[in-house]
Amino acid sequence: MQKNAPDFSLEGKVTLVTGASRGIGRACALACAAAGSDIVLGVRDVAASAGLVAELEGTGRKVLTVELDIPNKAHIAQAVDAALTTFGRIDVLINNVGVAPGNLAELVEEKDLDEILDVNIKGTFLMTQAVGRHMIQRKGGRIINISSQAGTVALRGEAIYCMSKAAINHLTRCLAAEWAAYNITVNTVSPTFIHTDGTAPFLSDADNRKATLDHIPLGRIGETDDVVGAVVFLASPAASLITGANLLVDGGWSVA
Repeated sequence: MQKNAPDFSLEGKVTLVTGASRGIGRACALACAAAGSDIVLGVRDVAASAGLVAELEGTGRKVLTVELDIPNKAHIAQAVDAALTTFGRIDVLINNVGVAPGNLAELVEEKDLDEILDVNIKGTFLMTQAVGRHMIQRKGGRIINISSQAGTVALRGEAIYCMSKAAINHLTRCLAAEWAAYNITVNTVSPTFIHTDGTAPFLSDADNRKATLDHIPLGRIGETDDVVGAVVFLASPAASLITGANLLVDGGWSVA
């Protein structure tokens, strides 16, 4: 007897993406819309996201744009309330917001330490908590944290960023264990260096690019498409038995 094919569709779902205006967040929003999901765009500048909204609406999906300045708790509450008022539910949360001001550990300034911990750890937790409470009531949902290979490998000059992403990886496991009883899965996707506007200045330097490629056995810098495939999979019914996982999209960096 032939088994049914895996279901990678997000048809009828509502997905909230933080940091959705560019880079990996933008790509996640477009990919989830292409898979059938309506989209809530969490952005700092609503007006600047008009082009992305038009592109998403062109796929036939409904789109809501909400102002979201993480880790501002009031902004988070307002954004979640707006999503629930408009759509009635949030099926998938993609925590994409993160900052990474790098510096050697002995030179890190307290303001940079505070920013990384506030946005990457506190912000991710508060956003997840707000949406998680709704998912607990509905007894179902998917939470996907965009982490980084930095949570698994050591990167020189990125000690605080690495620490913050390692914390997100473990937070994911803790929440996966706590919320499994409510049919909520919690996973991370951890990319290597990906071609985005944010990484362009670093990767445009020939020495930086070579040093990066030297660590990647598959021999190339990642593209946003490499990341969103993993995200859509974890959001889809095909991944219904996966929780607490950290899916490394790093070209083999962490095992080399």
